[in-house]
Order: sequence, then structure tokens, then C-alpha cells
Amino acid sequence: MSGARPWAGALRHFWVTLQLNSRSKQAIGYGYLLPVFFLLAFGSVFRGGEPLLLDQMGQLLTITILGTASIGLPTALVAERERGVWRRYRLLPVSTARLLAGTLLARLVIVVTAVALQVVLARLIYDTPLPQHPFSAFAALLVVTFAFLGLGLVVAALANDVPSVQALGQCLFLPMIMIGGVGVPLSVLPAWAQRVAGFMPGRYAVEALQSTFNAPAGLRREGFAVLALLVIGAAAAGVGLKLFRWDPLHRAGRTAGGWIAVALLAWLGVGLTASVTGRLAPIGAAGASYETITDEELEQIRFDDLTGDNELVTRLARPFDAAAAERIRPFLEKLHAWPPGQVTDPVQHARNLLSVAAIADVTADLQEAQIGRAVFDELQARYPRPQLRRILGWIILNPDGERVITATPELGLRREINERAVRQRSIFYAKKFLGRLLGKLPD
Repeated sequence: MSGARPWAGALRHFWVTLQLNSRSKQAIGYGYLLPVFFLLAFGSVFRGGEPLLLDQMGQLLTITILGTASIGLPTALVAERERGVWRRYRLLPVSTARLLAGTLLARLVIVVTAVALQVVLARLIYDTPLPQHPFSAFAALLVVTFAFLGLGLVVAALANDVPSVQALGQCLFLPMIMIGGVGVPLSVLPAWAQRVAGFMPGRYAVEALQSTFNAPAGLRREGFAVLALLVIGAAAAGVGLKLFRWDPLHRAGRTAGGWIAVALLAWLGVGLTASVTGRLAPIGAAGASYETITDEELEQIRFDDLTGDNELVTRLARPFDAAAAERIRPFLEKLHAWPPGQVTDPVQHARNLLSVAAIADVTADLQEAQIGRAVFDELQARYPRPQLRRILGWIILNPDGERVITATPELGLRREINERAVRQRSIFYAKKFLGRLLGKLPD
């Protein structure tokens, strides 16, 4: 038999699997109706963002992929095994790997179409923007699906029947939903839960997918998340294939526990690496706690580490007179219309504007001092002084919280800057602004 014939059989199996799923009410419900339900549920709960659901798309899509790949796949495999389908497949001149490849490819098609459905409906119903980086979004989708399909193979290998799949699947699903940064936003979890989430693939799936929607650099800044998902997926897929069972009467042997430990070691290795490299530092909820900043905490902030307004770092122009305002007017018009400058969350809004001043400073833009002043004026125009003092104080005391912008080509600042540099300069500008509001720095 030629080498092409077995692959032709695998492709035939892929096509039959797709047809069977299209005729199954259960497959349609779990694959497409449930994602739509989650979309509407998220749209009802997360009403504070602008645009709606933009900051939750990573979570929403992760739930869809997790359910379809880690629960839907093993449910189908175990149901077929219980009916003796896979035992009959052993009579075919096609290897296990090729038959599984057909099954996994069919599941990938289901995942991709379900995700596409959610993205389109989110756009139509809530006017949620499409991914800024569509090619990166597809790459992130493939990586996340690979990781969760690997977990699905492990569940299928361990489960003896379909009810067991549901029990084992929930052991994966519920922890990632509750404390893994998938269902509940990572920023509102307690510090211990945020650290635990660093050992789970759900956190990295959300980060990879979310970056393609609203991060200027897209997936390029999420190398660790992508690597973590690949490591976890490869380990799980290897274990799942090793323990794969054709016959419903066959039970997992004593060595199964050792192989499961191998798969879990990948989770442990990823979490420890993230911890050692400082990636598990707790982050604060965007805009959730700035109101708790007290006057005593503001008084303890020091301003003696700041450079002068006319020095090379963090330059800041004097208040604009009429002529200076006219010269900077084209930039001000762009800043007023800049989408990240329209978000409703006060802390994230301030972070975004401070990022603009930081980028102009790091790139030594010819108008860096004027841009710093324009950002200060914009913040003062939007918030009363008592509120702005607490917002800036929160940012200074929580330098690693919320997102920062690393490139603003829409404002004419086209270079992309290292995130750490943006955060550092943002804090300097926040201190300069706060010092003026508190009367500790001359303006």
C-alpha cells in the first residue's frame, strides 16, 4: 500500500468526524450555543469597559477553547471508545497517530469556527473591536488550542466513561475559571491566587489572546506565555498519546500515575520559572483601589529623586501661553481623539496618558516637554484635583499595576519602547504631576 493511502484514510476520518459533529445536538450545543451564552453573560456582567468587552475577550475566548478542547474532545473520544468504535479502528491500515490527527484536526475546526462566531457576534452586539493583530490572533488561537487539546487527550486517557470525563474536565475547568485568571479577572484576585494562576495554562492563554486585541505590540510581547503553552501542551499531548486506550475494557495501568506526574511537572516548571523571573508579582485591579489611598500615604511619597524640568530626562514645559498652545494644537487634537485616552477607568486612563509622556521622553521627541505638559493638562481637565491626586498616588505606589502603552503611532510617536522603560518614566511624570498638585513642586 502506498504511503498516501493511510493519509487519505485519515483525511476521510477527519471529514466523517466533522459530519458527525454537525449532526449531533450535543456537539452543536457545547461547540456553538454555549459560547454564545458565555458571550451574552460576559456582556451583561462586564459593563464598565469602553468599548464593551474589549478587555475581556481573552478570557471569553479562553473559556470557549478550554471547554471545546479539554472537555468536548475527550467526551467524544470516550463515547466512541465505549461504543467500540476505536477498537474497530485497529483493523484499519491506518496508524493511531493518523487517526488521532484527523480527530484533532476536526476539533481544531470546531474551535476556530466557535471563536470566530464569538468575535463576530461581539462586534455586532457590543461593537467590540476586532483583533488589532489578526495574524497574531490566529497564531495565539493555534497555540492555546494546542495546549488544551493536549490536556483533552490526557482526560480521555484517564476517563473510563463519559461521566468520568465530566468529573475530570471540571477538575481542570473550575480552578482555571475561579482562580486561574480565566473566569474572574486576574487583577481582582487576591495575591495568593494570582501566584497560583501562574502555574496554570489558563492565565497564559488569556494573556496571549488578549494581547492581540488591545496591546500595541500584539503577541510579540507574550513570548513567555506562548512558550508556557507550548511546553504544557507538548507534555500533555505526549502523555495522552502514551496512555491512549483503544478498548473500553482496558484500564489505565499502575504506570499511569507516573506519566500524569510528567504532565504536571510541565505546569510546575512553568510556574516556578515565572516566579523566579518575577512574572508572578501581584497586580492591582485597574481603578479599583485608588480611592483607598489616604492623605498620609500621599504625604509619604518622596520627590527628591526627580530630575529638573529642563534636564534630559522627563522634561516638562511651563504652563502654555497662547502661542505655545497654538504650536502644540495639532498634537492636542490627536490626543483628544486617541482611543486609549477615552477609556472610562480612571487609573487605566491615567496610565495610558502617562505612557504618552514617557514614550515622548524616551524617544527624545522634539516636543517631549510640551507633550508632558499636554498630558498634565488633559488629566487636570478630566478629574477634580482630590481625585487626580489619589489616581496619581495609586500609580506611584503600584508601579507594576495595569497596562502601559509602548507605542503610539497614532500620535506620531512611532518607535516602540521597552515596557519597563515606559513604566519607569511614567512614574517620574506621575510624581512631577502629583508634586505640583500637592504644592511640593513649583510649576
